[in-house]
Amino acid sequence: MNLETIKYDEKGLVPAIVQDARSKEVLTLAYMNEESLKMSIEKGETVFFSRSRQELWHKGETSGNTQKIIEIKYDCDQDALVVAVVPAGPACHTGATSCFSETIHLNSEARQALETNVTFLTELEQLIAKRKAEMPEGSYTTYLFEKGVDKILKKVGEEAAEVIIAAKNRDAEELSMESADLLYHLFVLLQEQELPFQAVLDVLKARHSDKDEPKETE
Repeated sequence: MNLETIKYDEKGLVPAIVQDARSKEVLTLAYMNEESLKMSIEKGETVFFSRSRQELWHKGETSGNTQKIIEIKYDCDQDALVVAVVPAGPACHTGATSCFSETIHLNSEARQALETNVTFLTELEQLIAKRKAEMPEGSYTTYLFEKGVDKILKKVGEEAAEVIIAAKNRDAEELSMESADLLYHLFVLLQEQELPFQAVLDVLKARHSDKDEPKETE
């Protein structure tokens, strides 16, 4: 990115649309000035300019809900930014994943046609990340994170064994349920290890082509 091409408004600001790099969901609309844009690039995390407080604002510095920057793009007029991030927690001060949480119009049929299983898995990853960040009382996910990696690993092993048993018994319904349990606990483990699900997808993509199946590693 050529920073000199960015066109700031009369107040020295440029709008920055923050987007989840995995789900593509728009998380928030914030503003950057020249200094905060440079700091964002240097830190690898979003730094905005607060119009209400008139000061720089490192997102998540106090809450822990930082946003790791994957890519920054600017539009054809060079007066707006799109910042693709991997969030460590909710983007909104209300605790919502996105600041854009209220719907004024919804085409249900069109939305349903667009949704995919991968989208749902991304939403599951975001929910588990939110649980880890907020640790709400009474949540099973909170319980797992509180118990730590050994408990999570134990559950992954137990669910994997139950998947094997269900498959050996040719029980489709049981296999579906146990596979769901295994995926959930695997996602919890990935969060505990701070490994994004996208990293797993990247490995799968790298291992296969149109002609080859994913290759097993010894």
